[in-house]
Amino acid sequence: MDRQPRDQTVILRRDQVRGASEFGLADRLPGRQSLAARIALVTTAVAACAVLLTGLVSLGLIHGAAEREVRDSLAADADLVAAAVSGLEPGRPARNVRLTRMLRLFEQQGLSVVLIPASGADRTVPVLTPAEADAVRAGQNLSGVREIEPGRVIYEARATEDGGGVLVYQAAEVAAAPQREARRRLVLALLVGLAGSALVGMGLANRLARPLQRAARAAHRLALGARDVRVEPQGPAEIAGLADAMNRLSAALATSEDRQRQFLLSISHELRTPLTAIRGYAEGLADGVVDPQDAVATGRTMLAEATRLDRLVADLLDLARLGAADFRVDIGEVELGALVAAAAEVWRDRCDREGVALRTELPGTPLVVLTDPTRIRQIIDGLAENALRVTPAGAPIVLATRVEGGDAVVEVRDGGPGLTQDDLAVAFERSALYERYRGVRRVGTGVGLALVAGLAERLGGSAHAGRAPEGGAAFAVRLPLPGG
Repeated sequence: MDRQPRDQTVILRRDQVRGASEFGLADRLPGRQSLAARIALVTTAVAACAVLLTGLVSLGLIHGAAEREVRDSLAADADLVAAAVSGLEPGRPARNVRLTRMLRLFEQQGLSVVLIPASGADRTVPVLTPAEADAVRAGQNLSGVREIEPGRVIYEARATEDGGGVLVYQAAEVAAAPQREARRRLVLALLVGLAGSALVGMGLANRLARPLQRAARAAHRLALGARDVRVEPQGPAEIAGLADAMNRLSAALATSEDRQRQFLLSISHELRTPLTAIRGYAEGLADGVVDPQDAVATGRTMLAEATRLDRLVADLLDLARLGAADFRVDIGEVELGALVAAAAEVWRDRCDREGVALRTELPGTPLVVLTDPTRIRQIIDGLAENALRVTPAGAPIVLATRVEGGDAVVEVRDGGPGLTQDDLAVAFERSALYERYRGVRRVGTGVGLALVAGLAERLGGSAHAGRAPEGGAAFAVRLPLPGG
């Protein structure tokens, strides 16, 4: 697999064309729908609901307004005819002609006009019942809707001054013609609006999904091993935040892999050193070039190198297994003062051989915590070995335990060269101090302090680094007290 050069940054831009199959995006996950399609469906569904609601409300308003308009128009026409009939005078043919023209004009508009006589043998009137016709003759105005043959009609009846009346009515089918046209235009406008909303929704969906697609391509490139991938932050704040997170992830992965590479190089060197010594002495013994009187010293040297190698391998295994479910921790009541005192007895001989003064600072009363004594002893031994490595002859090493801020503290201090403020910030990062001080001062394998921090966390505590009053470094592990 070809990888991008380390000094080159790949930026995925909007106008950059890349094959989807290169990033594993050619085939979408089965049963999964793209975000763009979902957004388009949602916006279309919302638009459809809005169109449906608007249409229902608008049609109801159109129907009510149209019916009121027809009624108002019929009422005005009925008032006009009634006034014309009431104004008829015998011997005034001009007025009769004017009424005739009015009736003809109404007929052309689809209106039916009936003159209700004041009296006569035939008292039936179309649309109205005999009682309603008599009510009009009595001077009452009527308005309503009636079902007759061949269909439904809207009517207005008015009384006239001669004791009769006029009836103006119109078929509801004819009256509804303008209403149907208005409804047709409304439906057409709503459909056009729905289509436009769907198109806008699809465009918006594609625009919103495009930065996410670029981020997905970047993630696939990261999965394939590329580490110099950057996503240009675009779009809304949340999507731009995702791009920034992807950039941070890419940088973090590059840093982590570089540290792992350096760590493996350093570990390979540390493993090779004792192996080379053991192999060299073993070859000397096998070839018979080692004098018999030197065999004991050679064996001790080989044993020391083998012990160092075993310690390194054990630390590496423990560090690797810290996050595993089978990492064994046996919790019980532990008296930290006695544990630190026992560790001091073991380390006092080694310190004496190096000319280093070992002191202890123990509490006056028992200090009991719930923890794993083996792992606490492993922490103390790791910190003590780290301190002895850098402490010059004549300087002290202090093993201490105390109660501080509601926690039990186990601390190892030394009179060595100490650590800078920058060193304290990365003290428990794997091989961080090893890389800084390799060749400058005696260093270990680069895993000891990282193992201490991991063990402290698994025991429910925390590890801290600082400066010691003795002039060197101070490393402490805080453990919660029972009931704290």
